[in-house]
Amino acid sequence: MQQLISTWLESIGEDPARDGLRDTPRRTAEAWAYMTRGYQQDPLAMLRSALFEATAGQMVLVRDIAIYSMCEHHLLPFFGVCHIGYIPKNHIVGVSKLARLADIFARRLQVQERLTDQIAGAVMEALDPEGVGVIIEARHLCMIMRGAEKQNSRMVTSAMLGSFQTTPAIRDEFLQLARLGASA
Repeated sequence: MQQLISTWLESIGEDPARDGLRDTPRRTAEAWAYMTRGYQQDPLAMLRSALFEATAGQMVLVRDIAIYSMCEHHLLPFFGVCHIGYIPKNHIVGVSKLARLADIFARRLQVQERLTDQIAGAVMEALDPEGVGVIIEARHLCMIMRGAEKQNSRMVTSAMLGSFQTTPAIRDEFLQLARLGASA
């Protein structure tokens, strides 16, 4: 990867041997390994490592989980917040595991639509809850720095499974709780 980065620097007209860039190929390779570490993690195994028996029928929501990902189309960052809600049947999961789940999928090359679906699908598969809802609100540098150059734009995606999809009152409760305290 370091050789590729050196070649890339040369192709844009830079000298990878100059003082400020001499160590850039190594640092960039390390940064990319960190930013894409989700490929080395198993999201279902991580969730299943902290399942607890519970018969709680009320909604569980973790809101405002910070996410950082890389757009697979332009290799530019997108970042924002993720809200994950579910209604347990027989199991709950350690609360930090929902944040870790969002991170595992976000730390891969992504499109926001798929990221949202992957998080919801993993919660549904690992916990077998009554339903799951996931909302992601994010800013995409591929739209802010280039192309349309719309600095205040945000993309919002949602995935609703089980009772979150089939029961309007549950969907409405999730949407209301996810909005509480949100900046408009």
